[in-house]
Amino acid sequence: MRILLPAILIAVPGTVLAQTPDTGDDSRVLVVTGQGLALPPGTPAYGSVTIDRQRLTDTASGRMENVLGDVAGFQQFRRSDSRSANPSAQGATLRALGGNASSRALVLLDGVPVADPFFGYIPFSALVPDRLSVVRVTRGGGAGAFGAGAVAGTVELASATRAQLPDFSGSALYGSRDATILSASVTPDLGGGYVSVSGRWDRGDGFWTTPRDQRVAASVPAAYDGWSANLRAVAPLSANAEVQVRGTLFRDTRTLRFKGADSASEGQDASIRLVARGTWQVDALAYVQVRNFSNIVISSSSFRKTLDQRNTPSTGLGGKIELRPPVGDAHMLRIGVDTRFARGDMFEDAYDAGAAANPVTQRRHAGGRQETSGLFAEDDWTIGALVLTGGVRADHWSIGDGFYRARSAANAAIADRAYADRSDWQFSGRAGALLHLSDAVALRAAGYTGFRLPTLNELYRPFVVFPVTTNANPALEPEKLKGVEMGVDVHPVPGVTVGATAFYNRLDDAIANVTIDAKTRERRNVDRIVAKGVELTASARSGAFLLSASYAYSHSIVHTPGQPFDGLTPAQSPRHSASATFAWAPEGGPSLSTTLRYVAKQYEDDLQSDVLPDALTLDATARLPLGLGISLIARGENLFDETVVTRNSGGSMDLGTPRTVWIGISFAG
Repeated sequence: MRILLPAILIAVPGTVLAQTPDTGDDSRVLVVTGQGLALPPGTPAYGSVTIDRQRLTDTASGRMENVLGDVAGFQQFRRSDSRSANPSAQGATLRALGGNASSRALVLLDGVPVADPFFGYIPFSALVPDRLSVVRVTRGGGAGAFGAGAVAGTVELASATRAQLPDFSGSALYGSRDATILSASVTPDLGGGYVSVSGRWDRGDGFWTTPRDQRVAASVPAAYDGWSANLRAVAPLSANAEVQVRGTLFRDTRTLRFKGADSASEGQDASIRLVARGTWQVDALAYVQVRNFSNIVISSSSFRKTLDQRNTPSTGLGGKIELRPPVGDAHMLRIGVDTRFARGDMFEDAYDAGAAANPVTQRRHAGGRQETSGLFAEDDWTIGALVLTGGVRADHWSIGDGFYRARSAANAAIADRAYADRSDWQFSGRAGALLHLSDAVALRAAGYTGFRLPTLNELYRPFVVFPVTTNANPALEPEKLKGVEMGVDVHPVPGVTVGATAFYNRLDDAIANVTIDAKTRERRNVDRIVAKGVELTASARSGAFLLSASYAYSHSIVHTPGQPFDGLTPAQSPRHSASATFAWAPEGGPSLSTTLRYVAKQYEDDLQSDVLPDALTLDATARLPLGLGISLIARGENLFDETVVTRNSGGSMDLGTPRTVWIGISFAG
């Protein structure tokens, strides 16, 4: 599959070009959009939530993970953002299906999966909201063209179009604790297409994540320093086909809790995509990811180095071909293939933190590879006011070349384990119905299945959040989801939309960090996690005023008979979450946006022994045009200065972002 995809991608443009007859008229206008194919008519059956560009550019923090917080039920493993979280803990999930740091939601940028090939976390610091056109979040399992991995939902990010990108733009902001954000982009037209080059650099001395009464001489604020650069080019191939190329470079360094507890993540991603809108519509892409991660763990008793995860190189390769053949106006048929390949290694050194010399005691090396290749078909059938949609997938997955080796400082063998290769087929599908009772009321219902492979990190890499060690498990089985939901969308008056969804999701063989004893956990498959609840959304627009709100109630329970956590709530799973944004944005004038968010209490661990209290935060953004494309910007995060507990291990706590204010300028022209 990996060999065939590039060849097909090369062959497809010729097929598309052949669809446009040569009339001898050279006056045809070649128009590029920089977008993918149009959404199928059955998309609303799955209850998606959309975040538009205005909201993307008005977020107080300027960070993607905080924008996604507008969708109640979205969460990361911890409540920290990409300034103070360990990058490997920034997985994305929805519907309170439990947290284990890897993403249970499939995150796509222009159709390309962005999760780290080894860890499964999302590099949020490299996903700059200003570069995007729209975000669509679909809660619930995915099949069809979404691919494997969408057991909790799908987050689709689309790059900004040429119409949304000025020829040149830039901004500079200065914030609390000597923080700065500098960004710029230039987007010239080139032939019949365009090129957009953008960059962003942000840094800060950081805030105290350690509560005042727990600080020691080795405690330091959570300093951060990161940059990313992005190039995107779009060029026409014919009157109805275009090619899109994207490349992203990023590096992000952070210091967490103690002096010397430094982490770094970096990546070089590239993709090429062909989009054809002729009689036979085509969406074909291929991508490569080259990533690395390092992390130093400091003992909370001796404050010396206890672990140096010095090198974690990984590579991801993949591609997709989706065809939409002409089957009549009543149907939209999508058929295709996709594949993903990941390989990664972990190199780390363990240290004796109790000795003054802090010597190396072990050198460890672990790694492996995994692959999924699938076939999919999905059809949307419009019958008057009724739209029926359904899709099936067949995925072949394999996990192999797994190993774990440990040697002493004197190079004597301590462990040398090789794990058996595994492979199997997984079949999944989804179906939905959308009924327009009138222009104002639509009913929807959907059912779906999905699966997620354990990541290389979960399979082979143990980790330490001192004093707790969490062991890897090479025998982990894939997670498998079954779910149903039903909902209604109402437009009572122009500009007002209200939606409600009731859902039931069951995640079998859920991967969780299971407590073995006071200092040991292990990744294991638990029988199942059952999440059921209600999601509400509302938006109202009148002139320059906009109000949007989202609420999620998720009753989530672990079912694993005979275990002490049977019947308890999964770790890191709040029962209630809500978000509301009020914005005033007259065209060409000053603007104001405020966002209020609430997250209920959740538990740090599977035994519910350590609680993370609920939190209510308020953010705000104001913009004042000064003329000539220049605007003055003021931003505020957590204006109530709410204490947000992000980690609690036996009373040892980490805190989230305190009150943070920004002032700066932007230019667009």
